Amino acid sequence: MGKKFKNKDLAARLGVSGTLVSLVLNNKADQHGIRKDTQEKVLALARQMGYFSMIAEKKDSAPTEETPGIIGMIVTSLNDPFVTGITPYLQKAFSSIGFGFSIITKDPDDQRFDRLTNAFKRFFSGIILIGETADDATIRALRATDYPFILLEKNLRTGKLNSVNTDMAAGAQLVANHTKKFGYKNIIIATDHRTIRSDHALIDEIENALSIIPEINKPVILELDMSTSSGEINFEDFDTFCRPPFRAEIVIVLHSYLVYPLMTHFQKRKMRVPQDMALISMEEGAGFDNMSSPVTCLHKPLPGIAIKAANMIWTEIKNSGKGKFKRQITVTPELIIRNSCGNV
Repeated sequence: MGKKFKNKDLAARLGVSGTLVSLVLNNKADQHGIRKDTQEKVLALARQMGYFSMIAEKKDSAPTEETPGIIGMIVTSLNDPFVTGITPYLQKAFSSIGFGFSIITKDPDDQRFDRLTNAFKRFFSGIILIGETADDATIRALRATDYPFILLEKNLRTGKLNSVNTDMAAGAQLVANHTKKFGYKNIIIATDHRTIRSDHALIDEIENALSIIPEINKPVILELDMSTSSGEINFEDFDTFCRPPFRAEIVIVLHSYLVYPLMTHFQKRKMRVPQDMALISMEEGAGFDNMSSPVTCLHKPLPGIAIKAANMIWTEIKNSGKGKFKRQITVTPELIIRNSCGNV
């Protein structure tokens, strides 16, 4: 067994009282108004001096955790390309500051999730809500208990909350400018029938960016239905707008997973990309650079987003969810230009 840990030794090295050290190590610091930065210094030095190792050797449970805890991230689907893309960067960011990281899926039709919201404190030091998981009921439940949480890729029109978002207005402008460069006039904006409600804000951004270009006609909004019994998309409406009188020249696709069936459909109809139909995706997808016609897409700077999100949730945890200042950070995406929309 290592050298016996004494509160007074730690107190002497930090220049604080033994009582303060005892309060911190017994999870009573907040009750006595001890500053967060002071608590962190006590815990860091206690760790160095072997306090938590001594607890482990005695097979006792420490009143204070050795590590800061675990961050939970709530997602609607593990198949979301943004989730799969950013997860490794978040894991790295949290690991660097001593946090664990866990992902929880939320089924919007599962009423049990509402009961889970109240149990988060038992398992997680803080929560990241991605996209549509940040619904009004969940936000109200978390705010009611000053629980540390932030939003990721979710813009709210009312109420200031900590959030990190990709600046999709800037992304829409990049797409509009590139469309103008090639002289495309007739445009289809393609989205998923199942997500149309949540897609309205992005559709508005794209339409606004295109509307200031006088040569471009009003785009057609098409909802591709993937809910058929066969699981295949019915492209009948899409094909109608590929023929006169509209004769679409480019399709702007909101979701990366729609790009693959669209490209397959073009091949079946012997439509060349970009000669017969150009294509831009508002999301980056796996293998876009290796497709028969590599796909032009918006690229989100995932490492930067992860670092900003990690710093923001850590600040919320240090302030016990009661921080006065709520920040809304936006990160500008990059347009990766490839052959599907004129690689110049």
